[in-house]
Amino acid sequence: NQPKADIPQLVYSWLSNERNGRWVIVLDSADHSDVFYRTTGPTPKSKPLATYLPQSRNGAILVTTRNKSLARRLTGNDANILNVGPMVEADAFSLLKKKLVVVHDTDRAIELVRVLEHVPLAISQAAGYIQARAPRSSPKKYLDEFRAGERKRIKLLGNDSGDLRRDGSASNAILTTWQMSFEHICSKRPSAADLLSLMSFFDRQGIPESLLKDSDSAQDTKNDIAMLRDYCLVSINEAGDMFEMHDLVQLLTRKWLEARGLQEKFKEQFVKRMAMSFPTGDYSNWAICRRLFVHAEKAMGYRPTDGETEEVWARLLYNGGRYAWLQGRYYVAERMVSKARKAREKRLGSEDNASLQSTSLFALVMKARGRWKEAESLEVQVMETRKRVLGEEHPDTLTSMGNLASTYRNQGRWKEAESLFVQVIETSSRVLGEEHPDTLTSMANLASTYRNQGRWKEAESLDVQVMETRKRVLGEEHPDTLASIANLASTYRDQGRWKEAESLEVQVMETSSRVLGEEHPDTLISMANLALTWEYQGRHLDALALIRDCAEAQQRVLGEEHPHTLSSLAAVVAWSS
Repeated sequence: NQPKADIPQLVYSWLSNERNGRWVIVLDSADHSDVFYRTTGPTPKSKPLATYLPQSRNGAILVTTRNKSLARRLTGNDANILNVGPMVEADAFSLLKKKLVVVHDTDRAIELVRVLEHVPLAISQAAGYIQARAPRSSPKKYLDEFRAGERKRIKLLGNDSGDLRRDGSASNAILTTWQMSFEHICSKRPSAADLLSLMSFFDRQGIPESLLKDSDSAQDTKNDIAMLRDYCLVSINEAGDMFEMHDLVQLLTRKWLEARGLQEKFKEQFVKRMAMSFPTGDYSNWAICRRLFVHAEKAMGYRPTDGETEEVWARLLYNGGRYAWLQGRYYVAERMVSKARKAREKRLGSEDNASLQSTSLFALVMKARGRWKEAESLEVQVMETRKRVLGEEHPDTLTSMGNLASTYRNQGRWKEAESLFVQVIETSSRVLGEEHPDTLTSMANLASTYRNQGRWKEAESLDVQVMETRKRVLGEEHPDTLASIANLASTYRDQGRWKEAESLEVQVMETSSRVLGEEHPDTLISMANLALTWEYQGRHLDALALIRDCAEAQQRVLGEEHPHTLSSLAAVVAWSS
């Protein structure tokens, strides 16, 4: 009761005296080193709070913290630190069930803890929200609200239902709790806060270190990462070159930026870094594209307000959309290319070369989805504009003519297709060279047109020429080479040369499965081709089993109304009878 008593010293002395019995101290949410290592009093003799933590065989101190660096400093070494990650799903569900007392819909409750990434505080907060509004709220209704949009999620995460077991001044809202960490990082190491801000725009997994560091500040980036890891805001993979974050941390960081008018700044940084790193979708770049594609998908939702950055954003989506198209991911390709096309036409005009590129690619995506009339309309528009703006022999004009001819062929308009293909091949051979990839593509398409007209010898001659050239120029496993082998196999099959066709089709299907993936549209076409050859050979059961597998996969990948899907489904019905 003495006004000038040194309370911390009195507590320290009492706890250090073993005659006073056993004790436990819990330091909850000890996240900031200033609390423990800053001088606590106004006089020169004042000592940091950490010096008052007693060392005694009679007692134990349990510290909960998100700051690993502080934990290491308080305990002396890593051996005394227990890392507590997100709960396993069973424990997370048990926590929710305990908080709610009664769970009527187990599936929705499990779905809820997954959405909340098994984070205990988020689960407790959601349970408090549901309980306070029962019976009008439930795990399902909370999920529906949570998925209604980013602003709704922020509102839910900012709700503080309170917890009687905690200090009344301590927030039970995950939004407030994590924002306190952000503020502390901002004051201690602003560059680490900037890095966290940038990372919040990536996909939560597989964030490459190469996109985070600048060449002149690599060591600073490593120090920033170390601080973010100490606060458990990011984690690192075993190879040490990829990071991941909780989706909730990203959401709350973006909200923090929005409140301070900084969101656009870091959104633009993300878009520019991605656009510089994401290459064209050519086969030689697939490994890089595969690693970065999830982040390019994220960029679809981050359209910049600055005009110049918007052009950069459109380039990123164009390259990402082209890769998605080549991978057979036509739905996401359509979304990406459509956004790129609209942005370019708005800023550059519909006749700018970049805008025409986007329209041309969008037409290819439409064609891949079986929407041939839409593709034709766009291809005629692009071809006529390029003829007028670039000239009839410009490589881009020739590409447009070849694309339109391919659409004619898909619609069974053989004579129109043949006429255009012949014209393109003659000009392309003279302007680009006989072994140029565009020339070879037109030759392959003309061979296909001949085959569809029953002109098999002409088709075979072209197929062999294209296949051998592509093997030599591109390599035996390049997707274009595989397409050439498949074309030759189809020409053999149509002539009744089933053994030769089967041998090539097995080769294409196996290689395509390995190189492109088992459910890539080109792999599925190779399955359908092999099934057809088996049917012609009288191997009805083998053919039926394969075409069924093919049809099921095509329904998943292409949709039920795609021409390839309908063709396979028709074969299932016909061969079953």
